[in-house]
Amino acid sequence: MLDLVDIPGGLLFLRDDRVGRRWHVDVPAFRLGRYPLTRDGLPLTGVSWYGAVALCNQLSEEAGLPVAYAIDGELVEWDAASPGYRLPTEAEWQHACTAGTPAYRYGPLDKIAWYAENSGGTVQPVGRREPNAWGLHDMLGNVWEWCWDQYDPETYGPYRIFRGGGFDDPARSVGSTVRRRSHPTFSIEDLGLRLARSISN
Repeated sequence: MLDLVDIPGGLLFLRDDRVGRRWHVDVPAFRLGRYPLTRDGLPLTGVSWYGAVALCNQLSEEAGLPVAYAIDGELVEWDAASPGYRLPTEAEWQHACTAGTPAYRYGPLDKIAWYAENSGGTVQPVGRREPNAWGLHDMLGNVWEWCWDQYDPETYGPYRIFRGGGFDDPARSVGSTVRRRSHPTFSIEDLGLRLARSISN
């Protein structure tokens, strides 16, 4: 599904409890998929970060949009001014997840998310749990979602961030501030992506 929602800008506070760092980001308005990217109604999974950015470019080309990424082997550069499909930044993802509030979750977990206690141990069709205040479904649970950002380049090199929690995760791992990381070649059955687009001024 390529249904994108207009997300208003706002100020967001992020933290990395591992190193005790806190910072804020002024998030400009952008667009974000109402659902994770799907195949036959289920979230598309088993896609690496490299595969995700390549898929974003493919979808941009199919839609007649300029691509957002220049890809040269393992080197990926993002043209932030491009209106093409892309991955959200970590700050954009969290801002959209909480719908502009500092809440850890946007509702009771069993009503908004598929996780270990209610998923039956498998990925579920999108849109069957309650959305957040901005109309976004499955921001928490079902599948983790790749973000653009590197986790900590000085310590982890090219590792990229993913957010949101998955269908096999315990409740404690399904929240707006939970951050995970892996190598950009990593792929697994509970990790997918959600499309974003920049809004041109």
